Amino acid sequence: MTKPAKPGPRFRRIPPEERQALLIEAGLACLARGGILAFTIDNICAEAEVSRGLITHHFKSKDGLLAAIYDTMIERLLAVVEGTASTGDRIGAIIEAVFAEENANRETLRIWLALWGEIANNAALLKSHRRHYARYRAGVEQALQAVAEDRNLTVDISFTARMFISLIDGLWLEWCIDPRQMSAADAKAACYRLLEPVFGKLT
Repeated sequence: MTKPAKPGPRFRRIPPEERQALLIEAGLACLARGGILAFTIDNICAEAEVSRGLITHHFKSKDGLLAAIYDTMIERLLAVVEGTASTGDRIGAIIEAVFAEENANRETLRIWLALWGEIANNAALLKSHRRHYARYRAGVEQALQAVAEDRNLTVDISFTARMFISLIDGLWLEWCIDPRQMSAADAKAACYRLLEPVFGKLT
């Protein structure tokens, strides 16, 4: 008795934007499970239940898909930074959002480690990183500038923003790697300790 054929990918007629979003989410799922080693054409297509050609059709290459995934991840971060524009405590809102409990998990860590590790080797990813990092820094600078103006302070905003971003990225990484060694409360306190000698009490 012959075994029934294994079903192939399920094809659905959906708009290109939805198909692209489906592939991005599938790529994210692969990175979350196994990092960059799990980010293969076969794994992504199996996750999305699509044919191999769709990645080339929508993103030109696997590297193009990876750049789109980076765009998605950084846009989520930028939404946090830029979404604080109407809040009274913009710096506090950024710190709280970055160190929210839902961000401290192995899946998110694997995604970011994979993306950061590929930036130096992927021209499309590097181009995306440069564009988004400039926007990220500008958002943080605006938040810091608002505090300085409110308190009539003269501050080197560009330098302070770079220091703040470097610290918050490093603390987030250490927090995700081992929450027992670095708690969210410890990380938040360190951010304020960096800024308060410059701006005064922020909490």
